[in-house]
Amino acid sequence: MESVNAGDDAGLGEAQRRHWEATYATHPGLYGGQPSVAAVDAAAKFAEHGVRSVLELGAGHGRDALFFARSDFDVHASDFSPVSLAQLAAEAVRQGVADKVTTVEHDARHPLPFTAGSFDAVYAHMLLCMALSTQQIHSLVHEVRRILRPGGIFVYTVRHTGDAHYGRGITHGDDIYEHGGFAVHFFSRTLVDDLADGWILRGVHPFAEGDLPRRLWRVTQTTPER
Repeated sequence: MESVNAGDDAGLGEAQRRHWEATYATHPGLYGGQPSVAAVDAAAKFAEHGVRSVLELGAGHGRDALFFARSDFDVHASDFSPVSLAQLAAEAVRQGVADKVTTVEHDARHPLPFTAGSFDAVYAHMLLCMALSTQQIHSLVHEVRRILRPGGIFVYTVRHTGDAHYGRGITHGDDIYEHGGFAVHFFSRTLVDDLADGWILRGVHPFAEGDLPRRLWRVTQTTPER
C-alpha cells in the first residue's frame, strides 16, 4: 500500500476536483439517468416530513437532483464541477423541470452560500466520504445544520470501514484511501455518531451499491424543533 503526505488537504482536494472535472467531461451522464436507491428512500422521507425545498450536496450530473425535481421538490443542486452542473442544467431543460432546479457551483470545503434556515432538507449521496478531512466533514455538517430550518431533515450516505476498499490503495491518512484516482474517506460508526451530536439521529441503515459492491450507510438525522 502506497502512502502519501496526509497533511496536504488542499492539494488533495484540488487534485480531486480536476479528476472529477475530467471524468465528467469524458463520460457525460456518468451514473445514468435513474435515481439512486438512496434518493428514492430519501424522497419518501422528505414527503413524510412535509419537505418542499431540498439542497443536494455533490449533485454531479444530476440523476438524484432531477428525480427530486420530478417528484415536485424545489431543488438547489450544488457541486464543485461546472462541467457536471452544465450537464445537469441541460437535462433539467430536456425533462421540463428547469423551473424546479437551481444549480450552484460550490466546493464543500468552504461554508455553504445560504442564509440560516434556507432549506427543509439536505441530501448528500457519498459527498461526505469524498476527499474531506474529519475536521472538514464536521465543519460541513455544522453548516448543514445552520441552513436547515428547525425540524429539518438531513439524509446522507457514506462508504464505511466495512467496505472492500477500506485500507487498500494509496493512503492519505485520516481513513482516506485512493483507488483509480478517486479518494474516499471511509466512515467509522464513531464518526457517524460524532456527527449526530446536537441532532436527532433517526437511523443508520446499511446498503450496497455497484459491482464491487460498495458498502454504505444511509444516515438520517433531523434538527431539533424549537
